[in-house]
Amino acid sequence: MEINFIALLLAGIVTLVTGFIWYNPKVFGTIWMKENNLTQEELRTGNMLKIFGFTYIFSLMITVVLMGLTIHQSGAVGMVGGPPMLANAKPSFAAFMADYGTAYRTFKHGALHGFMSGLFFALPIIGINALFERKSWKYIFVHAGYWMLTLTLMGGIICAFA
Repeated sequence: MEINFIALLLAGIVTLVTGFIWYNPKVFGTIWMKENNLTQEELRTGNMLKIFGFTYIFSLMITVVLMGLTIHQSGAVGMVGGPPMLANAKPSFAAFMADYGTAYRTFKHGALHGFMSGLFFALPIIGINALFERKSWKYIFVHAGYWMLTLTLMGGIICAFA
């Protein structure tokens, strides 16, 4: 199973593009700023190169995990001894990949798993942190909604093209 690293690099950009739209003041940005007691002036003072750079690095880390969650053949590779170019690969690996190598490798399937990741990982993590930080439900839903949408798109891209 070859990995398309260009697809992973592109999927990493999704967090930035989605965030640009989602947190725009005309969408959910005004609610987000109010819930965090931030102003436009305060937001302009950040080091944007550092913020966007680390956001992209963290996004690439997410793509690695999503690849394992959305591409089911990843787990099968380990069960049959690894890729055929490795000495320990079993002959059944080639047969398995011939039969099932492209099964469930669609945008739709990856989007489903990405959404489930948002719903069952991102929402609870954001919710737990927000409850202890005494944040509102608006705060939780704005951030969780962003991550559900973002992970849905990332999962779709990774599963279909990586």
